[in-house]
Amino acid sequence: MNPSQFLRGVLPAITTPFSEDGSVDHAFLAEHARKLVDAGCTALVPLGSLGEAATLSFDEKIAIIRTLVAAVGDRAPIVPGIAALSTDEAVRLARAARDAGAGGMMVLPVYVYTSDWHEASAHARAVLEAVDLPAIIYNNPIAYRTDITPEQIAELARDYPHVQAVKESSGDVRRFAAIKELTGDKLVLLVGMDDAIVEGLGMGAEGWIAGLVNAYPRESVRLFELARDGGYTAARELYEWFLPLLRLDTVPKFVQLIKLVQAQVGMGSEHVRAPRLVVEGAEREAALRVIRHATAHPPRQS
Repeated sequence: MNPSQFLRGVLPAITTPFSEDGSVDHAFLAEHARKLVDAGCTALVPLGSLGEAATLSFDEKIAIIRTLVAAVGDRAPIVPGIAALSTDEAVRLARAARDAGAGGMMVLPVYVYTSDWHEASAHARAVLEAVDLPAIIYNNPIAYRTDITPEQIAELARDYPHVQAVKESSGDVRRFAAIKELTGDKLVLLVGMDDAIVEGLGMGAEGWIAGLVNAYPRESVRLFELARDGGYTAARELYEWFLPLLRLDTVPKFVQLIKLVQAQVGMGSEHVRAPRLVVEGAEREAALRVIRHATAHPPRQS
């Protein structure tokens, strides 16, 4: 497989399943991974924000990578998020992920500390120089408060040939055109927000690191294919059905809400790791109304 080919298509930001005792449920993780690949997903992206990576220990992260590699074999690469509290830990994680069989990596800014480009660049460069796996640069200023501009992304792409894609989650679809203008065909553009997938594909994106795919894998792949091949007109009916669900990916409790959807459709459990707690009260009822409406009115094009 061309190293960048798996970066095109639907790449689930796979959730981390927990057992009732709070440990990682590796048996379910393997089963879930196979279902996602069976549905047509091209790679799996564990250890991201949706994967609750900040609550996982170093050893748990490597164990998750090993489970996923064993579960799907050569059917789909495992592309873990590389994020940590320190640059040293991120470098060690990248090397350990490579040794555990990862086929790529998604490079995130450091946790907690908000830095300028001088520091953020040094951090990213340390990870990229440590491991030459195909790399995705992840820009999510809403979550990480560090905005990597198109010019800065182009700088990393120029200096590191294994930087092959960017996951853009700024919420501004104009960023795709700006990145393409600066990098040409060097980078695969990836949509990082579920409720911008059709718009992102229209602006030149070729892949989708998706969240609700954990609950609706076949619908997600179908939506991607319709929008890729026929634009908004072709995808409209399915997109309008999916949008209320996709919007659950763009709120502070997106992890709890996506896991709630998984539980409701038989694709997982609600178990999250503290400080997160399952949603309750009016917030839960509002989400359940969205889920129940989607279930009662399934899309014709899925």
